[in-house]
This record gives sequence, structure tokens and C-alpha cells, in this order.
Amino acid sequence: MPVARPIEVVEYQRAKCQCNECGAMLIGAASPGIVPGQDLSIDLQALLVWLGNYGHISYEKQQEFLRELGGIEIGIGTLQATNARVANAVKPAVADLWKWAPLQTNVHVDETPWCVKGVKEWLWTATGKDFCLSHAADTRSRAELETMLGNEFAGVLSSDDFSVYNGVIVGAQQKCLEHLRRHFKKVLLLSHGNNTVVASAFLELIDEAFRQHRKWREHAEELDYHTWAKEFKVRLAELLNTWQGQVGYAAGLLLRSLQNKAHQWWYFLDHPEIPPDNNLAERSRRLAVTKRKVSAGSRSMSRFEQTADLLSVIQTCRFQGNSAMAFFRDAIFAHSCNFFMPSLIPQS
Repeated sequence: MPVARPIEVVEYQRAKCQCNECGAMLIGAASPGIVPGQDLSIDLQALLVWLGNYGHISYEKQQEFLRELGGIEIGIGTLQATNARVANAVKPAVADLWKWAPLQTNVHVDETPWCVKGVKEWLWTATGKDFCLSHAADTRSRAELETMLGNEFAGVLSSDDFSVYNGVIVGAQQKCLEHLRRHFKKVLLLSHGNNTVVASAFLELIDEAFRQHRKWREHAEELDYHTWAKEFKVRLAELLNTWQGQVGYAAGLLLRSLQNKAHQWWYFLDHPEIPPDNNLAERSRRLAVTKRKVSAGSRSMSRFEQTADLLSVIQTCRFQGNSAMAFFRDAIFAHSCNFFMPSLIPQS
């Protein structure tokens, strides 16, 4: 009897036999790339998650892509379930990387807004050499920073000059010198008083610091760099003493910050292995910012957390020169078949 809405049923059959000696039941292996109980192959699941979280392709466009590719019809509910399944599969690897990250010598941190059902939440990024982690949070407070790196991070924390990073217990801090340049460029636009002269003088010093650090990265001349840094500190102190108390409010705030937090603004002068900016974190979160603009955020906090874990995998694999799709495939197979979980921790 014909039905109004016929359904195509696909059945995977595996041979099964019983040993006559011991009575053990032997079952044949599943077809390559097929996980029992899952509608899509492992390769297709990895591709769809890559398209959605790296290619920023919506579920509707994924449907159209599959339809054009091979006449494959997949519902949006299946695509959502696939995204959630893969996010759940990579969660142990991401959790292990979060345990490993606070042990590193230098971590760059930044945060960006993320909309969840019309409410502003925050996506934090912790980045270092060969890794990038995203953290879904509902605040921009220090509690989130402690959740990521612990209450006492022993390494060097690189960040912008947002107030949440003030007073945090870490081994050392390097505030982003590029942010300091932006602040002085704003002061440069204030024509009254000594603002233009002061801003120009400090902008010259900041630009010089960037040039010298770039020269050190290219040639690694330790003696030349430290000789310059020693002389630079003298000129910096003289400039601060000259203009302290003789500038307007905006410039005064910057000068006081440079005076009171000199060890955070200029840490790289004594430790050139630490970059003077926070560009690594800012570049790392660009993928998340693009996804946020395309998707307009997340519909629930759980989906936001899934996105953070998937972005962590994609960016870390990119940093390490590995295939994110291959990692997704390995994670799905390991999670579904109780096999050894692949690791995101860099191999030394």
C-alpha cells in the first residue's frame, strides 16, 4: 500500500557467526567510515563541521551544498545534531589542552562579545605557541581569566590594558604596546595644551621600540638589543619626568600608567623573547569574530560552548600545521568506538 510520504531506509548488514568450541559470537566490522547508530559517515560529519565552523556556511547552505554535490537530502535537525556530536567528541581533547595551557611560559589573552539569544556574552581566547583555546563565558570578569589559567599563572600574561588584567596574580605581564600607541594617537588629536608635543614624543619612542624588537627577532643580536634597551629606559624616564604634571587629563592618565606599571608596559625590554604586543591573541580571535558576524551569535549557551570547543580545535590544528578535518574524523571514531582519543597538545 503506497504511503503519502515514503521514507528511504538504509540498512548496514554485518555477518555474524558463533564459535562451535567456545560459543563466542563474532560480528564482522562495520563498513569503513560508518559508525553504527549514526546517519552520516565520519568523513561527511567532519566535512560539515569544518564547513560550518571554519567556512562559516549556514545550515541552509550546507543543505544546498549537499544537494548540489550528490543529491543528498539532510534535515537541519541532523546537521545540528552532527555539530553537537562532534563538539562532544572533541571535548576531552580540548579539556586536556586547557590543563596544559597554564603550564606554558607565555599566554596571550583577549576577549570579544558574543550574542546568545539577544544577550551579550563573552568569548575569551587564550593563545600561545602552537595552541589556541576559546572559552565561552557570560562575564568579562577576572573570574573567567582564573577559570582559564588558574588563580596563580606562573608564566607571562600578554594582554591589552583592560582593567580586568590589573592586579591579576601572574609571573609577569606584558601589556600591548600597540594599544598604548592607539591611546597616544587619540591624545595627538587634542590640540590644546601640550598634548600634541607629548603624544608625538611618546609615539616616536613606541615606534622605535617596535623597530628594535623586530630587528632582534630577525637577527637575535643580544648584546646590541640590551645595549639599546638600557639607553632607551634612560630616555623614557627623562621624558616621563619632563612632562609629569604638565599635561591634560587624558595624557596624564597615560603617563601615570607608564609610571606605575612600567614593569608591565616594558617587560619585553629585558625579555625580548616576549613580544611587545598582543597581536597573537587578536589575530587568533578573528575566526570567531567572522563566525559571530555571519551567524549573529548562538541560540543557547550550550551551543555557544560547542562553538568555542570546535574553534579551539580548528585554530590549534592551524597553528600546528595539522588538518582540522582529520582531527575531527579521529575524534568522532575514538568517541564512538571507545578508542584512544587524539591529542591537541603539541608534541615536542
